[in-house]
Amino acid sequence: MLRKDLILRNPLRLLGHDTDDILPSGGFGAVLACAGVGKTALMVQIALNALLRDKNVLHISLNEPVYKVSLWYEEVFRNITQSYELHEMNELWETILMHRFIMTFQVDGFSVPRLKERLTDLTAQGIFFPQMIILDGLPFDKPVNQILTDLKTLATDYRLPVWLAVRTHHQEESGSDGLPLQIDGISELFNVAIQLQPEGKDVLVKALKGGNPTAGQTNLYLDPSTLLIKDKML
Repeated sequence: MLRKDLILRNPLRLLGHDTDDILPSGGFGAVLACAGVGKTALMVQIALNALLRDKNVLHISLNEPVYKVSLWYEEVFRNITQSYELHEMNELWETILMHRFIMTFQVDGFSVPRLKERLTDLTAQGIFFPQMIILDGLPFDKPVNQILTDLKTLATDYRLPVWLAVRTHHQEESGSDGLPLQIDGISELFNVAIQLQPEGKDVLVKALKGGNPTAGQTNLYLDPSTLLIKDKML
């Protein structure tokens, strides 16, 4: 019952097409925000929604060690389930952990061929078969076109939806297509782009591209105190 309740109440469904799967297989999604606004928190919630539905999530971090990424998941999960009994939470947590695998790289040492090599090691030994990739820490202030092209090929070959955190900057002009400069000229690679935009004490969650056609008009926001995405209408 707890698992079903958490899936049904997940406000991120408002960003999809009447489904929990916002991205298609092989699709790219971008979560764009300035440093410290909540990119990782949103990505973890997207991952947890997949984990609750027994989907295997590969979380790749280029700027945090494994234990820090694990702490993100624990904190967000605890906040989501705080109204439920402890034994229910613990039992569900142990169940979904088997569907998550955390992989880390040094930023300068990351490449898609290296990722594919490690991914092949996991699958060839039957250790882990990902059904979604979360990639956090790719520096979009440097040329990433080749990395994204290679990653798109990998995502298509493995039929994996891929979510990428994209760091933007305060008071920055938009690109030629109206989207943030960091994905200007490469926006065609992304099926979905979600922006976290501070507004007063809240952080609005705005769909810039893809997802539900009305998602840009929803009342979704990130609560800074709990790091959770909420709907002000609920």
